[in-house]
Amino acid sequence: MVRAGGISNAVNVGIAVQADWENREFISHISLNIRRLFDFLLQFEATTKTKLASLNEKLDSLERRLELLEVQVGTATANPSLFNT
Repeated sequence: MVRAGGISNAVNVGIAVQADWENREFISHISLNIRRLFDFLLQFEATTKTKLASLNEKLDSLERRLELLEVQVGTATANPSLFNT
């Protein structure tokens, strides 16, 4: 009977080792996917910041043009004789 108990114990240890390897593999996959997600988010943030900075520069330029046009329209409205020839 000692043999039967020893075999049973060895089988249980083998099952536990197999389960441990499966858990480690699962954790490894999860860790890798989290790392990939993190890398994607860092890249996305960098790209987004660059694009937003570019859009902000364009918007600033458009705002300056609009202010200039508003001044010109205001001047033309206040002094219509400047445009009569």
